[in-house]
Amino acid sequence: MTLSITSPFDGGNIKLVAVEGDRIDLEIVKDHQSDFYQWFYFRVTGAAGRDLELRILNAAGSAYPNGWDGYRACVSYDREEWERTDSSYDDGILTIRLSPAADSVWVAYFAPYTMERHHDLIASVIEHPGVAYRSLGQTLDGHEIDYLRMGEGPLQVWIYGRQHPGETMAEWWMEGALEKLLDTSDPVARQLRQRATLHIVPNMNPDGSRRGHLRTNAAGINLNREWHAPSLEKSPEVAHVLKAMDESGVDFAMDVHGDEAIPHNFLAGFEGIPSIKEEQLELFHRFANELVARSPDFQTRHGYEVSKPGQANMSMSTAQIAERFGAVSMTLEMPFKDNDDLPDPEYGWSPDRCRALARSCLDALHGILDELADYRA
Repeated sequence: MTLSITSPFDGGNIKLVAVEGDRIDLEIVKDHQSDFYQWFYFRVTGAAGRDLELRILNAAGSAYPNGWDGYRACVSYDREEWERTDSSYDDGILTIRLSPAADSVWVAYFAPYTMERHHDLIASVIEHPGVAYRSLGQTLDGHEIDYLRMGEGPLQVWIYGRQHPGETMAEWWMEGALEKLLDTSDPVARQLRQRATLHIVPNMNPDGSRRGHLRTNAAGINLNREWHAPSLEKSPEVAHVLKAMDESGVDFAMDVHGDEAIPHNFLAGFEGIPSIKEEQLELFHRFANELVARSPDFQTRHGYEVSKPGQANMSMSTAQIAERFGAVSMTLEMPFKDNDDLPDPEYGWSPDRCRALARSCLDALHGILDELADYRA
């Protein structure tokens, strides 16, 4: 077979530059109408038994070049199990070394979560009794913004993810969260549904997901910089979700993401908002401590710099929701690399670990329900 590199499929992204024997030169394609790029996902055929060097030549110009240090690419033969492979970053080039065991293998920045899998997830969830589905509206490419509601309690809990489509770990997390919430034998899930109404948007950016973008929607817009003034022309995803939030109110919110550079799981909060309340901030820290107690994969030592008083970026969802609703709001960040505190040499940070962390997050939310109810009373 002739060696071939392709990516014209759901979530695919790569450009073939040159092939010289077993060395293949590649470039990542920029998000449409944007300079952001870092996500890649492609297929290699006809290379069984060859010692390949896949060189991404434009890695230095990517959105987060610090993300390549210590990074290892993901490889799969069945698109279900994604293992890590030897990778290195030198002189601005990311080199992925691979000796395929078969004539068809997929390579990706992180385990992909395709729109086909997203549709399967939505279809399976809405079969459960007690789950209400509606489309909040359509994206610029015509995708539905899928929304799920469950539970009957007075606390309004919003969980949404994948504003940045290349951060596929966010939807693997969503899959784990939904599995737990729909488990009728799980006492934590049962009590969460009794005491709260849960509003869930598993994928905030379907257009970017299918297009193979890292960070933006079909118009090249970073959705997590639109929450102060979203528009139907540029950011309908945020406009429709924020409208639904205004209708329900928000007591607790989690925005699920991935971070390219930091090899840890961590939370980012709302410390710099104008109207911050002591009780509001205490509950944020209480949730973080609950999560530390429940998951060795979570920590509070590493993360982003905390905003100074009055200097929060109000265009980001966590700050905007905390200010707009007085909610306990947060961003969860997971690594593209691995959790350095508990490394896995074979899989790194993986879909299974995303799903497990989601279950721990819901346990932590259950741990602060009484305090949250008192705060919102």
